[in-house]
Amino acid sequence: MKIGCPKEIKNQEFRVGFIPAAVKAYVDCGHQVCVEKDAGVGSGIPDRQYEEAGARICPTAQQVWDSSEMIVKVKEPLAAEYDFMQPGQLIYTYFHFAANEKLTRACLEKKITALAYETVQKPDGSLPLLKPMSEVAGRMAPLMGAFYISKMFGGRGLLPTGVPGVAPACVLIIGGGTVGSNAAKVAAGLGARVTLLDVNLDTLEHLGNVMPSNVSPIYADAYTLDRGLRDADIVIGAVLVTGAKAPKIIKRSHLGIMKPGSVIVDVAIDQGGCVETSRPTTHIDPVYTVDGVIHYCVANMPGAYARTSTFALSNRTGKYGLRLANHGLKTACLNESALMNGLNMHKGYITYKPVAEALGLEQFYKPAPEALGRLAQKDER
Repeated sequence: MKIGCPKEIKNQEFRVGFIPAAVKAYVDCGHQVCVEKDAGVGSGIPDRQYEEAGARICPTAQQVWDSSEMIVKVKEPLAAEYDFMQPGQLIYTYFHFAANEKLTRACLEKKITALAYETVQKPDGSLPLLKPMSEVAGRMAPLMGAFYISKMFGGRGLLPTGVPGVAPACVLIIGGGTVGSNAAKVAAGLGARVTLLDVNLDTLEHLGNVMPSNVSPIYADAYTLDRGLRDADIVIGAVLVTGAKAPKIIKRSHLGIMKPGSVIVDVAIDQGGCVETSRPTTHIDPVYTVDGVIHYCVANMPGAYARTSTFALSNRTGKYGLRLANHGLKTACLNESALMNGLNMHKGYITYKPVAEALGLEQFYKPAPEALGRLAQKDER
């Protein structure tokens, strides 16, 4: 198979879809790999390392897209890339379709095949390709909250660690999954007083057994949410509904009960955000204020720590990518339920129901196995 890795063009996105080890793995299996010139520079990977691993360096993104049957990226295609997409081309990346109707319609029109990292889901419910970036974003979230709560950004001027004689910050985390649990570990390590809300009692029991003593896992309901928001100096939104738009847990009316100068870090912003007043921001312009509350809503948080994120992501995506390349889309998905779950779009159909429901596009929905059954024999590599 011909596999291409273009340079990311999202604002301040320094990650890259391949590391040299991944290139070598594809090449050793007989595949051809094309990497766009300087695609890995932001992650500290020069072109020379890709060439040594067996890749061909292409001077432009157009050449990468034109010559590839499968595109491996980190972030969703942007408007400037829509014309590069080809009918039947397999694009393997984060899409987050449920929060982006424009992207969804563009991919439908182009009749691409979209294999979305964020919905690759194993039978035990785990999300192996979302997990590494959730770990990074979760660990970043308390650090971003700590930074922007400083007075110079209009925050409360509260040092989250506290000092002798002065209490540390209160951190409220909504959601006890990968993002929330990683955020809790870092916030606790800073010395903050941490409240972690979730609706799953088994999750709360587990967190109670493994978290340090300054983390309190508490059942989430309207009362505990209100109380937590009143007390919090930093709020971290870590709510996830796999592949679907995030529910708006924090309403605008809640901002009125929060402390002036407190900070919300909405990690769920990729899926539309779990705060009613959230809107996507960038690393260049990461925060804005609503009703006295600072909002940090950067849609590609892990891009700030590009080298760590790139290697962590590629370590996970590589084995699934090899299965797609070695066996072809249909066989790989039929043999691997996690990949079948990752199939969000195929040749003009939405194949992941939560996406169709979130955007009111049910008329384009076709179950993934049914859509794959329409594959021509030539696609069964």
